[in-house]
Amino acid sequence: MPRSILIVDDDPHIRQLLVFAFGKAGLNTREAGDGEDALASATRDPPDLIVLDINMPRMDGLEVCRRLRAAGDIPILFLSSRDDEIDRVLGIELGGDDYVVKPFSPREVVARSMAILRRTAAHPPRAETVAGFRYGGLSIDGEGWAAHWMGQEVALTVTEFTILRTLASMPSRIFSRDQIIDRLHGPGFAITDRTIDSHVRNLRRKFADAGCADLIETRAGVGYRLGNCKEPVATP
Repeated sequence: MPRSILIVDDDPHIRQLLVFAFGKAGLNTREAGDGEDALASATRDPPDLIVLDINMPRMDGLEVCRRLRAAGDIPILFLSSRDDEIDRVLGIELGGDDYVVKPFSPREVVARSMAILRRTAAHPPRAETVAGFRYGGLSIDGEGWAAHWMGQEVALTVTEFTILRTLASMPSRIFSRDQIIDRLHGPGFAITDRTIDSHVRNLRRKFADAGCADLIETRAGVGYRLGNCKEPVATP
């Protein structure tokens, strides 16, 4: 059965170009002209992938992504204006899989979308399941997809949790960015190093807000590994 793509953009010309390009690639498409319609369509009949513009009326693409990520893990490819770098980074931090900058080639959008679909169809090996893992003040429930700091749950996206679970699977090992990408998306998936850096930065911020200042250690030019996760020392 052909994969289904939800194309979300307030510009009907862009939607028409993408519908034609995806159709030539043998993929089914449907359209939404704003964020609210996109969210309703994706909730009613989840597509295999969403091509999602960031700047739209009624509800922007970042809010659509935020709400979808709270409920599931539909792959999302963002469309972004050239001057919206902050929004692109935020979109990745919210759990977007990739982005393409406007003006774009419809063939590039289709090629990147096909790469995401191949990854999701392949079901690549994930990090070893970490069940009942505890390290310093950090605890991870691999089966329940939950992470805690000192007993307090830290809300994470699926991507953030998978990165943390990957690092926790071998706490002393340094994982390169490419190795982390392989755990997330499968071998050969092309995303930039800064995408992983954004997810790691977001993980650090969330745990720092909860009181953990050393969740992830950076080894310059090599990659990341789990930090000491030291429990805070109680003052007398």
